[in-house]
Amino acid sequence: MTSIGGTTHEYYWNWKKKSIRVVYEVLGEGKPILLLPALSSVSTRAEMRGLAELLSQQYQVFALDWVGFGESSRLAVDYCPQLYHAFLKAFVHTLFTEPVVVIAAGHSAGYVMQLTYQTPPVWSWVVLVAPTWRGPLPTAMGEHRWIYGLLRSLIHLPLIGHLLYFLNTLPPFLGFMYRRHVYADPRHINRSLIAQKWRTTQKRGARYASAAFVTGALDPVRQRSQFFDYFQPLPPMPVLFVIGEQTPPKSLAEMEYLAHFTGVQVYRMSGSLGVHEEFSDELINGILPFLNKYLS
Repeated sequence: MTSIGGTTHEYYWNWKKKSIRVVYEVLGEGKPILLLPALSSVSTRAEMRGLAELLSQQYQVFALDWVGFGESSRLAVDYCPQLYHAFLKAFVHTLFTEPVVVIAAGHSAGYVMQLTYQTPPVWSWVVLVAPTWRGPLPTAMGEHRWIYGLLRSLIHLPLIGHLLYFLNTLPPFLGFMYRRHVYADPRHINRSLIAQKWRTTQKRGARYASAAFVTGALDPVRQRSQFFDYFQPLPPMPVLFVIGEQTPPKSLAEMEYLAHFTGVQVYRMSGSLGVHEEFSDELINGILPFLNKYLS
């Protein structure tokens, strides 16, 4: 299921003379909240469904599929931070006439933080859920940009690219990755979930943005210090970090470092990198008091 149960809309945007279609949904009524899913090979707005359903009881929720993922255009373009930064800026300025609350998961955090010092401001309040700034391969294997660039080139090739991508999106591999990095409780990982994620990976053109994410080409910054700079000084709006206690060690260390040295508000709870999808009930209980405080 790719929907969050709302009304589906399309947003058209141009990037380097190419027309890009972005699909988003609107659910509920009230002050607006923008939900940004994590960037990953299985990224869709559906991972925000639990949050959207709960928030829509009090607010109007917007959830999108990032360019290159979900039901949005999956063109064979050069997916890079500049594309996502420009897209998010254009999308927010087009849809919202005043600063909006944003809840961003994973890699979306960096693109949100790039806009925090915009004048006039685009965000009224920022929630970063399991924020990351470095892709899976650079996190696991270090900085080998030329190797990752070669992998992306191979993925773009007609036959070998299809084969490499196929092998890395087989259901057993997706299940392994979910158990290791995404979900904290293996009882929540079943055949239905993995089948749904696998179908997402098999859409035409899915390999291009996915390969860019995995190899670090979508990393909003190259070094921790650059990500740290987004919070020094603290942005003019409130920022909340949500950290899952079962997050993989390397990613958890990065989150804890930022939480300790930047002075942002922190909410710790059960979960891993997919905490927003796996434990949406517990997550909403942690952030709703802050939302009600700042939006009342």
